[in-house]
Amino acid sequence: VQLQASGGGVVQAGGSMRLSCAASGSTFGLNDMGWYRQAPGKQREFVAAIDVHGRGRINTHYADSVKGRFTISGESTKKTVYLQMNSLKPEDTAIYYCNAHGPFDEGPQYDYWGQGTLVTVSS
Repeated sequence: VQLQASGGGVVQAGGSMRLSCAASGSTFGLNDMGWYRQAPGKQREFVAAIDVHGRGRINTHYADSVKGRFTISGESTKKTVYLQMNSLKPEDTAIYYCNAHGPFDEGPQYDYWGQGTLVTVSS
């Protein structure tokens, strides 16, 4: 599975930005896709995720720090996810990594990672 992320750049505090991530290759078994981020000098942390298995109810998950400001959406058939980031704060500055996780059924867990895209929020 390959992950191609787009978006990122520089935005002023209070502004908005949208990230996209498309998975290609053997994507059939993926359960969910989402975003993690890593700020300078900090560990990588979870941001948001959405189910992309296309079966039944679609769940979304958010880190407390982004709830109410970020919205994740996706197209399960295309294995593409979007992260709409509003009311951005300087502390949102980080490299954002797209993640794809599987499988949707039982079996060994696996993760794929995109190359990372830098989001800089200026104060």
